[in-house]
Amino acid sequence: MKKLILTLFLFLSLYAFGQHQDKVDFIRAKVYLGFLPKEKTIKGGVIYRFNVLQNVDSVFLDAKNIAISKVELNGEKADFTTTEKTISIKHKFKEGESHKLMIEYLAKPKQTVYFIGWDDDLEGNEQVWTQGQGKYTSHWLPSFDDMEEKVEFDLTIEAAKKYQVIANGKLLLKTDNDEEDAIWLFDMKKPMSSYLLAFAIGNYDKQVLKSESGVTIENYYYPNDSLKVEPTYRYTKKIFDFLENEIGVQYPWQDYKQVPVHDFLYAGMENTSATFFSDAYVIDSTSFIDRNYVNINAHELAHHWFGNLVTEKNSEQHWLHEGFATYYAYLAEKEVFGDDYFYWKLFETAKTLHEISERGEGESLLNPKASSLTFYEKGAWALAILRDKIGESAFKEGVKIYLDKYKFQNVTVAYFMDVMEETSGKDLSEFKEVWLKGKDFPEDSAKYFLMKNNASLKMFYVLKHDDQKNFNSPKILNDSELATELKLELLQQKDDFPELELIPLIANEDIRIRRFAAQKMGVIPEALKEYAEPLLLDDSYSTKELMLYNLWSSFDYDRSVFLEKTKDIIGLPNNNVRLLWLTLALFTPDYRPTENVYFHRELVGYTSDIYNPEIRQTAFQYLSEIKALNGNAYANLIKATNHHSWQFRNYARKLFDALWNDQEQKKEIEKIVNQLNSSDLRYLKTKLK
Repeated sequence: MKKLILTLFLFLSLYAFGQHQDKVDFIRAKVYLGFLPKEKTIKGGVIYRFNVLQNVDSVFLDAKNIAISKVELNGEKADFTTTEKTISIKHKFKEGESHKLMIEYLAKPKQTVYFIGWDDDLEGNEQVWTQGQGKYTSHWLPSFDDMEEKVEFDLTIEAAKKYQVIANGKLLLKTDNDEEDAIWLFDMKKPMSSYLLAFAIGNYDKQVLKSESGVTIENYYYPNDSLKVEPTYRYTKKIFDFLENEIGVQYPWQDYKQVPVHDFLYAGMENTSATFFSDAYVIDSTSFIDRNYVNINAHELAHHWFGNLVTEKNSEQHWLHEGFATYYAYLAEKEVFGDDYFYWKLFETAKTLHEISERGEGESLLNPKASSLTFYEKGAWALAILRDKIGESAFKEGVKIYLDKYKFQNVTVAYFMDVMEETSGKDLSEFKEVWLKGKDFPEDSAKYFLMKNNASLKMFYVLKHDDQKNFNSPKILNDSELATELKLELLQQKDDFPELELIPLIANEDIRIRRFAAQKMGVIPEALKEYAEPLLLDDSYSTKELMLYNLWSSFDYDRSVFLEKTKDIIGLPNNNVRLLWLTLALFTPDYRPTENVYFHRELVGYTSDIYNPEIRQTAFQYLSEIKALNGNAYANLIKATNHHSWQFRNYARKLFDALWNDQEQKKEIEKIVNQLNSSDLRYLKTKLK
């Protein structure tokens, strides 16, 4: 840590301080971090520069359960007090003064910083990463939970040199010496809210691209995933160049990085200049049709304008983040996949939003407690309608003016709407009442918009309204000029499919039609077996999974044949095919009976914390359904009841509760309790009480 502190002061002179307006104007922060990863502890320090805008007798920062060891103000020891949530520095601060505040501390964060893989014996699996939004950076750095306090943060990080360190800003320096640890120095040029502060440490290689405007794009990946780089990051440069051109404002940060992390809490997070995303989206080429990173890629990048550059004042303004990022991600997908993809995606979200409105559960976009569906999907719809209402030219000009006028500031919805009214010269009162304040989804307006802008959707609505016979006509379904999205929607209207109607769907040249056929099959009649069996090796992992189960269930005399054909298929990043295959293999007595013990061991192994929660949850589900849980699975389940991902944790607790209430299962669980650490037993102890 001494080496780190010396480096901090050595490079402090490299920086010129920026400006930010607030009651006490914190301008810049130089953060230095060291780690004790096995103890999940951070040794840290921070130097803040701030100006005093009015006389005050103290300043405070948010600091959640952080042990402060030293505080200096302008190089001298300072008086301070702490609570579980804050640190306050007492001093008579006078208007017009500038100060330097230095804090050294020790943090053992219970959230926001996640130490992954340090408790197991698997070499190279170790990671440390942050998730500040909704959890707040103040759990590992004395900082500001208020999004309106924007600071220019620079990070200096000490970590074992065998790892890669990625953080906000441009990497200025990585020390290269004979010591085991290296120091990484990152520089930010512009201010940002502290919830966007982030770092990741782990084993990574990277792909480097350049945007048309010259911005460096670094796409990180695990060393053994080199063949997945292209499909995972497919269209990244195209998306970046499109958004810069579409938004009309140059990407506002120095460089851009994308980093997959293990056990991430969400799909992705737009940390300023360093998007982190779940490694469940690291895919091979076959996976691309079923699950890809394109939308998340575009969504998190769009946030670098809408959310990072211009930030909401409070949660009532959340549309300005998520609605905008969703809309611009859809526009990027339109650029990549075409018009039909874009408008039919809006059509699908409109159906969902309308159903919610019909149930009386619609929400205003200005409701700070609205659901993600409202902020994201209704928010994207509001922008699509606004663009249509005022015209593309006025919309794009208004967005550009809005971003330029309020860059590095905090805004409300009213700020944006005022700009759009002034730019377009139109009264937008009705739009605000209906789309922003109104709870119901305006289905008629959405339908008119879709029919006006997309020929295949116009045809769909006409068919639906005028002629139910033509609506389901095989002639329409087989028309090569019709969009696949229209065909799929027409197919969705049918309740059942006679055998003769399924055959052309199974043999269709479009992979999405074949996948739909697999979803509709269920029990397969003998007459369809020869047509269905080739789908075991289709170019979709979802189709492979469906057909393996359907064929195995339908033709018991050929179960070994189906298993043999699919024995080497893993599937999507959630191992969907392999997990099903292992389960079915265990239930097929004449298929490699001497290897059952290995199949079971492998399936149990997927419950381990070295795998992502989606894999673990499916493995737990299958083992529970076939009553094949054992000591290792029980131990992994008990650990999962304390997992940091609330969705997976809730699943694990629900399953554990069901097992605990079964006396036979309870006895098996009690046998392995002594093998676990006290921290692993937190949830179990609540049952014992």
